[in-house]
Amino acid sequence: MTVSTKKKDSEKTFQVKVIEHQNPNNPKVLSVLEGTTILEAMQENAIHLQHNCGGVCACSTCHVIIKEGMENLPEMTDEEEEQLDEAVGLTLTSRLGCQCKIYGDITVVIPDQSIYLGH
Repeated sequence: MTVSTKKKDSEKTFQVKVIEHQNPNNPKVLSVLEGTTILEAMQENAIHLQHNCGGVCACSTCHVIIKEGMENLPEMTDEEEEQLDEAVGLTLTSRLGCQCKIYGDITVVIPDQSIYLGH
């Protein structure tokens, strides 16, 4: 499934492949504007990504795993690194969705979020 966001002619768009923990065999492919955060891309395309702090880097619930395209994201800030220490299922390619602006094609895995949803 491919979903697009609104685009002006001069704006660059990139492809974000989203693999959800609960449905790994059915990835979604999004077209997002340059500079959109991963969290914003999920919200604009009705893909649930927990964000208890509202996307201001004050928690780790929007934790995602970057499977491909890490070079197309900004370097991690000290604040993001500090919050990621609290993430469940941390990996070497973990990032916070609220802090990652997209500057190229990426593949993102949304890990199991049931711990945050009370399931």
